[in-house]
Amino acid sequence: MRSPITGTAAGVPFTALPPAGDGPAPAGDRPAPLIVTWHMMDAPRSNAAFAAALPMNDLPAWRVHLGMPMCGARMVDGSTDAIVELFQKDPLMSFLFPFVRQAAEEFPAALESIRAQLPVADGPIGVLGGSLGGAVALRILAGTEIPVFAGAVVNGAIRMRSVVDLFPGDYHYDAASKKVVDGLDFVTKAGDIAGRAPLLVVSGELDHPALRTDAFDLVDALGERSELLSIPGLAHPLADEPGIEPAPQLPPAREVDAGLTTWFRRHLADAA
Repeated sequence: MRSPITGTAAGVPFTALPPAGDGPAPAGDRPAPLIVTWHMMDAPRSNAAFAAALPMNDLPAWRVHLGMPMCGARMVDGSTDAIVELFQKDPLMSFLFPFVRQAAEEFPAALESIRAQLPVADGPIGVLGGSLGGAVALRILAGTEIPVFAGAVVNGAIRMRSVVDLFPGDYHYDAASKKVVDGLDFVTKAGDIAGRAPLLVVSGELDHPALRTDAFDLVDALGERSELLSIPGLAHPLADEPGIEPAPQLPPAREVDAGLTTWFRRHLADAA
């Protein structure tokens, strides 16, 4: 297995894992399909840490793990204090929505840069997101025309209202914030998602109950274009704290990793 490749793509930090293959210089030296991921804001909360938690090492495809805003190499003063200040100010309008919007908006240029730097195929891509990164992956599916052969979310932020409810206190919606939170309800966008690509919805059995309900609702709304993978013993995070640096893969994450590998391998033929 070759070492991860680190870099930036149109200003977005990434950790890239070359495709599996035979010999000392496997398929990473010739064009291979591309799977792009966005990490959680819980552990693992950086592109490098997410790559270690869910490497999908047996896939004959590039896995390029992108950094979310203000995370990893983009942390302010090397800490998450600035993020804490944002969600204490307004969890939806200062933190959740701006982060999803920025990650989605910067992705087309980042994808173009990835294609210029790495020998990835020109066909449709796979997308994967964990927790808040799941909302980014779903937004790419529901709101863009970027060709996608398959998608997956892990303990995903499927209905942003459910995520807001996890923060302390009662959130008081006004017209602007209600419009934003309704626009980040991907159950209501299931028709758009189903028309784009098949989706694997991974849900930890110990995840927040509301997020788990949202996972079931999305699978029901998508119908034949989706599958649910329920992981025993998995709470919301995929790694131990602090979750910024790469760490050994935990047993529940290993099970998620195996399920994702099987899912994307099944659909790789559609990337041609």
